[in-house]
Amino acid sequence: MLGVAPSASRTEIKAAYRALVKQHHPDAGGDQQMILALNAAYEIVGDQERRAQHDRLRAASSGVATAAATATAAAGRAARTAAAQAARGDAELLAWLQQVYAPVDRLLGQVINPFPAQLKALSADPYDDALMEVFCAFLEQSQTRLAKVQQLYGGLAAPASARGFSLSLYHCFSQVQDALTELERYTMGYVDGYLHDGREMLREAKRRRTRLQEERRRLEIRWGRGARLD
Repeated sequence: MLGVAPSASRTEIKAAYRALVKQHHPDAGGDQQMILALNAAYEIVGDQERRAQHDRLRAASSGVATAAATATAAAGRAARTAAAQAARGDAELLAWLQQVYAPVDRLLGQVINPFPAQLKALSADPYDDALMEVFCAFLEQSQTRLAKVQQLYGGLAAPASARGFSLSLYHCFSQVQDALTELERYTMGYVDGYLHDGREMLREAKRRRTRLQEERRRLEIRWGRGARLD
């Protein structure tokens, strides 16, 4: 109010008070309320004990304000860091789903989906060389696709947020690989047990693939983007 430094002497305080009173006195066109405020301020600042108490309160208030400002700034930095990390995590997840899961899922579909028709064609006469040759060609193409699946899967590690999803994907294509092994054994000896096991493995792999597609859709909803990877 008086505009003096905390270290001002009593003489300096008195001089400042007198100058302000002259400036704001009603006779000079000033305001009576301002005079009352100046008087109150002078009573505090002009009294050594009351001034010391006032300075302590002001210092404490300033310290609280500084601490609050520091805490607010720290909270803001933490929030920005968390937001940046979340955005980076979402970007990594999206990249993995686009570069690994999506092409792997398409390749698995090219093995799993045609199998029933291939088996039906062979069942017309498993001992027909032409039919068996077509079926063996399908198995050979499927093995080529599975090799590409393994290459894609090993080419980019899944982010932490997709490790469980990635493990399920691994179990899915591993089951397809085991099924192809059983089916190839069948073509070499016509042992029905191999055919049965291979067929059941592919059925389970199909169910796993469906569950993975459902989980992928839940991830899309979490992004809130409605993105499609197909």
